[in-house]
Amino acid sequence: MNLLEDLQWRGIIYQQTDAEGMKETLEKEKISLYCGMDPTGDSMHIGHLLPFLTLRRFQNHGHRPIVLVGGATGLIGDPKATEERTLQTVETVQHNVECLTKQLKTIFDFDGENGAIMVNNYDWTSEMNMITFLRDYGKHIGINYMLAKDTIASRLETGISFTEFAYTIMQGMDFKHLYENHQCKLQIGGSDQWGNITTGLELIRKMVGEGAKAYGMTIPLVTKADGTKFGKTESGAVWLDPEKTTPYEFYQFWINAADADVIKYLKYFTFLSREEIEALEQSVQEEAHLRKAQKALAEEMTRLIHGEAALIQAIKISEALFSGDIRNLSAAEIKQGFKDVPSYEHTTGEEINIVDLLVEAKISPSKRQAREDVGNGAVYVNGERVTELEYVLSEKDRIEGQFTVIRRGKKKYFLIKY
Repeated sequence: MNLLEDLQWRGIIYQQTDAEGMKETLEKEKISLYCGMDPTGDSMHIGHLLPFLTLRRFQNHGHRPIVLVGGATGLIGDPKATEERTLQTVETVQHNVECLTKQLKTIFDFDGENGAIMVNNYDWTSEMNMITFLRDYGKHIGINYMLAKDTIASRLETGISFTEFAYTIMQGMDFKHLYENHQCKLQIGGSDQWGNITTGLELIRKMVGEGAKAYGMTIPLVTKADGTKFGKTESGAVWLDPEKTTPYEFYQFWINAADADVIKYLKYFTFLSREEIEALEQSVQEEAHLRKAQKALAEEMTRLIHGEAALIQAIKISEALFSGDIRNLSAAEIKQGFKDVPSYEHTTGEEINIVDLLVEAKISPSKRQAREDVGNGAVYVNGERVTELEYVLSEKDRIEGQFTVIRRGKKKYFLIKY
């Protein structure tokens, strides 16, 4: 299966500016293409991934990806549908550029004939003066043309600053610069980037000449079958930064994908072959309880973003929590797996009776209830049931001297910190 057929099968192509022209170009030559991202924050979340993974698919077929982090456009802000963005400082944007660059480098191969190129549009934009911008670029983009852009049109009633109004020209400048300096013939982006991509093509057509061949392609918005927003959990967005979303939480997000969504996610986000995905689709239909597709998705995504060691650790934590046998987890693994459970700091560090601890840590509401919980076998210390009212927690119950995990009932976990 060739690249475009594979993208079509995966449902990745949303819009194209010249489908036939691009097909013909890709059949004849290996091209350079780019996808960009503005550093509005210091971490990507999984909603940002699909365009860049699509860029990687082109690289796997021999094309050269150009990964752009917008140090200049990030200082301006792509117009939101409802309101002006708050301008960020140069220092904040530069910090975000460094963080995002590090994350993006995990996705691409930077070696070999078609090794990826990392660029920052601040490098060719920051020294440009206003006269050059207006004469060389502003002259080629009409006001009526810009007013027809959805992102701009949606803001006309509420108001839009000239700064954000001019954003689409700045992004168009990027495409034109990369076309001339890196022979970049294709820009890809999310479906909300269509207007910015076509502005770039307009500048190339008018400034380079009618014979210039360049194309645009957008990726569909990722949605969930139940209508809720993709990439969101109860605790918020699923980030690529392991300090914001631990590899265990990242793994859990994917493994909890609904049967109705998992095959679409496998097509969108993984590099598994059509045969492998179709076999997993059959498994969902015939033996859904085994959750083979979800396990494959979680493993592929965690390995891609966090590496093999983090994947092994995430699986270990998941299996320990499922079985209840958590004594063999390290303190670091406990910290990951129990990041969001209620915690209590036993500051004295002294030995303490189990009943007293249950009350002190507010795990049980009263001593009477605590005695009942222990006597009924509803209390577990590091995965092991405790039924003796005289049980005393000591150094042996502390994992690496830092944590004790208390479970009350089937799923109510509490973390005791020392």
